[in-house]
Amino acid sequence: MKHALIDIGSNSMRLTMYEIEDGSFKLLFKEKIMAGLAGYVENNILTRDGIKRAYSGLLDFKETLECLGSPDTSVFATASLRNIHNTDEAIATINSATGYDIEIIGDKEEALLGYMGVMHDVDIDDGAFVDIGGASTEIVSFNDRTPVNVGAFSIGSLSIYREFVKKIIPGGSSLKRIRKEIAREINIRGEFPFDTRTPVVGVGGTSRAILRLGKKMFNLDDDCSAITSNQLHVLNDFLCSGSKVAINMILRTEPERIHTIVPGIMIMTHIFEQFQAKELLVSKYGVREGYLCQKILKNEPINTNILRTEN
Repeated sequence: MKHALIDIGSNSMRLTMYEIEDGSFKLLFKEKIMAGLAGYVENNILTRDGIKRAYSGLLDFKETLECLGSPDTSVFATASLRNIHNTDEAIATINSATGYDIEIIGDKEEALLGYMGVMHDVDIDDGAFVDIGGASTEIVSFNDRTPVNVGAFSIGSLSIYREFVKKIIPGGSSLKRIRKEIAREINIRGEFPFDTRTPVVGVGGTSRAILRLGKKMFNLDDDCSAITSNQLHVLNDFLCSGSKVAINMILRTEPERIHTIVPGIMIMTHIFEQFQAKELLVSKYGVREGYLCQKILKNEPINTNILRTEN
């Protein structure tokens, strides 16, 4: 059986198609659109242009899926539609234009689905899971492959960029304001019970971009999936310098994230420091694979009876 998932995120929209057999899955196809929906939010309202951007992306995906045999398709949205005041209006308009029913994933469920996806990829008993999106960040600490604490924060790479960066790369004063905002959201408002944990397992576009930039900067092997604490901090300082060399490296390696990678790596570095972690391991799986396992394959249910921390 083939099944497709469409993930409507704040920064990107992603289509993945899987082959499902005997309770396991294999990725067959993937495609993304850098829709930047968080950039269409004004006064917590997703504008008409933003709604149109969302359903236009879905129609593009629908056309692709028709070429792939029109498999069963599930569509879900995270902070992109969850954190706005006109969620119902946006969903109704998108449904009318595309025929897709959209499931809104709550912040805690998003974190746990992402964690579940990671556990199907990495063989790690203890650590922390981090997913930095365009408008939200999720953290799950775990022991013996069991979630201990969950954090959901209304801060992301694109939302930080929109609020604090005037041009493309933040300057000195913007960097100071960003650091202050990250600490306020995560440490003060979030009250997440940080303890010493390693590794940090990163998922999502920001984490993958950090890894690719790390490979480029430190000449790491193509199949490398981790960078050290020292490498993360050196890369963070280099990108935050805003030098021409740094900008050129972003343009050559992650051009689509030229405006969001600095806020993204600043969030990751801050979280890394709170955990006193020694290694960032980047997983190829995340919320989509967790959704597939929990919602489609009907694997073990999500345990929601754990501590929740959110702003």
